[in-house]
Amino acid sequence: MRTKQELSAAIRRERRAVLVVNAHSRRGRQLYEETRSRLVAAGFTLLGTYPVDRPAELEQSLAAAADLGPDLLVAGGGDGTIGTAARLLAHRDIALGLLPLGTTNNFARTVGIPLDLDAAVAVLTDGKVIDVDLGLVGNMRFTNHIGIGLSADVMLRTPPRLKRVIGRIAYPMTALALLTRHRPLRAAVRAEGRRHEFLTHQLYVANGGFHAGRPITADADADDRLLVAYPVGGPTRRGLLRDTARNAATGHRRTLVEEPFLAVRELWLETDRPAPVEVDGEPYGETPIRIGLDPNALRVMAAADSPDR
Repeated sequence: MRTKQELSAAIRRERRAVLVVNAHSRRGRQLYEETRSRLVAAGFTLLGTYPVDRPAELEQSLAAAADLGPDLLVAGGGDGTIGTAARLLAHRDIALGLLPLGTTNNFARTVGIPLDLDAAVAVLTDGKVIDVDLGLVGNMRFTNHIGIGLSADVMLRTPPRLKRVIGRIAYPMTALALLTRHRPLRAAVRAEGRRHEFLTHQLYVANGGFHAGRPITADADADDRLLVAYPVGGPTRRGLLRDTARNAATGHRRTLVEEPFLAVRELWLETDRPAPVEVDGEPYGETPIRIGLDPNALRVMAAADSPDR
């Protein structure tokens, strides 16, 4: 496998890329042709282009694109699309280029990709290859987070059409509708020889630095060899709403050493009853689960001044 520097040089010199756009995502359908035109105008030779209208065909299209042997696989879509691409490209000699066309774009925010399309394309032309960590739940890799409890119910029940029309506001609207009948969970997290218990409606385990389009803390990212486990609120519905608002407003000012954050490399999580689990916004299964890290597993095209551990 080439070094990151060698792969960066090949991308700048050869401009050999493939494009996969989730045309089912919020902005993907409108922006596919525009994205393709801008990449060609930037000097990229597109070995293949794949507008994906059906979610069930996304993984197959990504695999077909990677099989063409590009230096850069450009994925346009939301966090679900990016997560699928990341799993496919883990430990491969292909860099992932990000075009954030989704609702919250958490992973793009984590690695510093601009949400403006022109600026994101500029990163692909002028940036460099960095490597970042992926999370592991069982044998499945993930980019952003795992949600246990209410968020998994929300992901299962938020109407896709509502997401396309009003964006990320669709999630809290659905959550409010479900919360009236939601019961809190007693969750136990075992990590580094210690046991931590939480009574909460919602628990997250994050690999990246953003959730719902907002910073988790000022110092969480996807290249720090750490997972961050944290509850949102306690057993009351009012506490969940209060902490959700507080996290959104103050995440950029908090650090991982503050409560209630638990920063570790691996953990075992169980709940008092089987609880639904979502991984990067997609249903996964139920608790109990083991969550770990795959350090520096994914190569990503990022801005030229991006930190790279």
